[in-house]
Amino acid sequence: MKYNLFPILFLSLSLMSCIQESPKVKHKSNMTSSKSNIKNVVVVNIEDPICHMKTTEYTTDTAVYKNNIYGFCSSYCKDEFKKNPGKYAQK
Repeated sequence: MKYNLFPILFLSLSLMSCIQESPKVKHKSNMTSSKSNIKNVVVVNIEDPICHMKTTEYTTDTAVYKNNIYGFCSSYCKDEFKKNPGKYAQK
């Protein structure tokens, strides 16, 4: 019996494209203490816009974009944000 592989292949690729994964950011986080390393700074985000780690208690790096201060878990994430801040900034 001959099978048409096109429908099976198409369905497999369609299902794989629907799977959403969290971003795979390879960086070493600076989050070592339970308190923020930057004191008295209010940031507009509760999670890192690049890797989506919670950063409210561990913000080690910040960047300003359109008069808003964004907090990041590491300098790598801050640098990625600075490359294209409009893509990651809160709407």
